[in-house]
Parts: sequence; C-alpha cells; structure tokens
Amino acid sequence: MTQIMHKIEIGNVPLGRGAPLCIIAGPCVIESLDNLRYTAKTLKDITSQLNVGFVFKSSFDKANRSSASSFRGPGLTKGLKMLQTIKEELDIPVLSDIHETSQTKEASLVLDCIQIPAFLARQTDLLVSAASCGKPLNVKKGQFMAPGDMANVIDKVKDVPNFKGISLCERGASFGYHNLVVDMRSLVIMRELSWPVIFDATHSVQLPAASGSVSSGERHFVPALARAAVAVGVDGVFLETHPDPPKALCDGPNQWPLDQFATLIKSLLAIRKEVENHAETITS
Repeated sequence: MTQIMHKIEIGNVPLGRGAPLCIIAGPCVIESLDNLRYTAKTLKDITSQLNVGFVFKSSFDKANRSSASSFRGPGLTKGLKMLQTIKEELDIPVLSDIHETSQTKEASLVLDCIQIPAFLARQTDLLVSAASCGKPLNVKKGQFMAPGDMANVIDKVKDVPNFKGISLCERGASFGYHNLVVDMRSLVIMRELSWPVIFDATHSVQLPAASGSVSSGERHFVPALARAAVAVGVDGVFLETHPDPPKALCDGPNQWPLDQFATLIKSLLAIRKEVENHAETITS
C-alpha cells in the first residue's frame, strides 16, 4: 500500500516529497530592522542562486529564555511590523513562533507559517488556535517527546476547521545535564506520519542553560548534523544564522555564521542530489 505524503505551502514555497529542499533560516530573535533586512536579503540572494525554497524566520519574542534578564526581542506588535516590512520588501514568506493563544490572530495577519516552540508542543489550546487561523504550522518536537508522540500533535489539529497542514521539526532530545542528542531515527519515524519533516540543525547543538543564566552551544557540529539529516531524507532544514554570532543577542554559540551559509547549503544540496539519484535502489 502506497503511503500518502502530504505537501504544504508556506507562502509560495512548497514543502514535502517532490519539492526542492526548503531552507528556513534567519536570526534567532529580531534585534533590529537593519539586521533583519541585511540577513534576509543575503539569504534570499543565496537561496535564489541555489534554487532552493526559502522561508525567513526570526522570533519577535523569546518567551522561554533561561534568565529573566535575557533579551527577548521587540515583542508581538513591533516585531510583526518588522517582519511585514521584510516580507513586502523582499517578497519572501516569513515564519515566527507564538507562545499564547492571544497572539494567534495578530500573528496570522503577517506570518505565512506559525511555529509552535518545542516546550509548547503538547499545549492543545495553542495548537488548535494556531491551526484554525488558515496558515500552516511548523511544530517543534519537544525535547521530552519521542518522535512517535508527534502523531498525537497531528491528531489534535488535522480536523480543525481551516487547517492548512503541518510540518514536524526535530531539534534534539534531552540528554544528561545541559545537553541534547539527535537520534536520526526520529526523522524516519516522523516522516512515516505522512507530513513534511524539518531538521533544526542549530538548536540541536544547543547546550541549554550550560552557562548558568544563558544557553551555550557547539556550532561546529551544525554541518555534520545537517548533512546527516539531508542524507536521511528530510524535506527541509532549519538554520538560525547571524552576521556576527558572537555579538548575537540570543543563542549566539549555536547560530551559523552568515558568511558561511552558502557553503553549507551547497554541501547539503550535493547530498540531496545523491539521495535522490539512488532513492529507487535503496530499500529500508
């Protein structure tokens, strides 16, 4: 029996089996309009040249920071206004995360895809609210969840009126103190749930709260994990990137340097091509 594989559309970018590799990328948090504009323009130029789908991502509010004193972003209204500016100036789809049901309506007026953070992946009211707004969802698998548990997330939203589809995003699982581990089997398991799967290559190398009041990270592992995920057969890769990661106001240690972005994507596309060339000769 042939498995049904759903596709979704994020703005004008297709995501799913048969579609080009999708890249979801941008700064972890909105720092300024100038930073947002420069990063988005650079990413659009790179992805256009490489003929890959591109969705711009940045958070208007990082509500789950380790410390109360950590920078959270400009907030809902101001942040969405900046994302709207980027969307209109560069003609690209935009994605950001919401944390409360009260944010759904305002966010849906701007965003082309609504992201549910990993810590909130089981929050039924939030999932249903987001699914009802007429935009596709990108739900990050909680660090505390098994990949098969994402079937319950799908069940919560698939019959909601105005549901426009969902992608499932792997970002590592809790592993000992201040560390995460990626089990590549989870990408296969989640893809068997018939919806597109995204691999978050930058949060997967995060060391949560490893520096006490802030998270640290191991950026040098990003290429290895991203390449492995593409070899497994994911539909998209999520990468937080910054022009100067050491000066980033959030998650600097695990953000990928913008000036190395093109090189990384080229390596992923080379692997993707090989996987597609041999897809018919490999059986599970």
